Amino acid sequence: MVSAPISTAASTTETQNFQEFLSNVLSKCGPSSLPYTEDVKWVIRQHLLALIDIYPSLQLKTSAFTHNDGRTVNLLHAQGTVPMSYQNVIYYIPVIIWLMESYPRHRPCVYVTPTPDMTIKRPHPHVNPSGLVSHAYLHNWIYPSSNLVDLVCNLSHIFSKDPPLYTRDQTQKPNLRSSSLPSTVPSYSSSPQHSEDLEEVYRKKAIDKLMEKLQVDAEGLKNATTGDVEELFDLQEVLRHRDELLSKEMRKLEEEKESLEQELQMVLMNTDLLESWLRENEKRVRKTRTVEVEEIFEPCDRISRQMLECSAADLAIEDAIYSLDKAVQEGSVPFDQYLRNIRMLSREQFIHRATATKAARGSQYL
Repeated sequence: MVSAPISTAASTTETQNFQEFLSNVLSKCGPSSLPYTEDVKWVIRQHLLALIDIYPSLQLKTSAFTHNDGRTVNLLHAQGTVPMSYQNVIYYIPVIIWLMESYPRHRPCVYVTPTPDMTIKRPHPHVNPSGLVSHAYLHNWIYPSSNLVDLVCNLSHIFSKDPPLYTRDQTQKPNLRSSSLPSTVPSYSSSPQHSEDLEEVYRKKAIDKLMEKLQVDAEGLKNATTGDVEELFDLQEVLRHRDELLSKEMRKLEEEKESLEQELQMVLMNTDLLESWLRENEKRVRKTRTVEVEEIFEPCDRISRQMLECSAADLAIEDAIYSLDKAVQEGSVPFDQYLRNIRMLSREQFIHRATATKAARGSQYL
């Protein structure tokens, strides 16, 4: 692949386009939504925006990813090239970085994607024949400190030490310069180092220094913000817990409000009924204020009056007998007098009970 200068930051228009793209795909709901959880979508957005800001040669897309078990899922990925320096020349390695369903809590999946005129070096310590990248940074992925910018920076570093791609052997016209190239040197670039002029060499060195400075600045920024990010995550968890408590209390208050409103409606209905009854019976209420308690209930016929009088007399005699029992127990009444009074009261009580029983029988035939 032809070497080219590295852009240190994406243009403002591209950044805005990527921001709109991420906001759109991460906010979708329903069957077309991406499989990432809501609590990490903001982190994913920040990781990808930081990645394309440092490495604008990568493009953000969504595509179908097929797992080894045959499952197909729509995932975000960054596709493009990663810069590497080999023998003081900058080359670009085509890669694709898949953000799996459990990202960022688990590592992404990185593949080297050679063009038709390239082949993967075999064996390579970090890239298998299928293009899958294996590196310590991926194996030691720790959330939330690990991120895509550091990942690509590490890939650029290891690719510089041992390039993973070579151009395929092609039939070419005899060329002394090409035949003098050793087969072990990767030929991503069509022009070797010794053919570049002095200005090109200075430009590439300046780019290398700028890349090193950017990497140092990115590492410093990461160290400075890691603590703040962890505190924000802790605060987010506290706020989420409080939100659940507030929602629970709000539901209880709503239920209590509905219950009180129902009770209020019942009270108002009963109040209306009582006020209506008072208006209808106002004259009767005024009349009852001058009536004695004994006169409130009045028998409807002669037999009922007789039954009421007999029942009242029976109960009165029962109270008198009870009082005599207490008096004789305390010694207030002589025992012989107690017997005479009991005999007399019992006889009278029998007469009243018999009369009430006959009256009750007689009322059944009326």
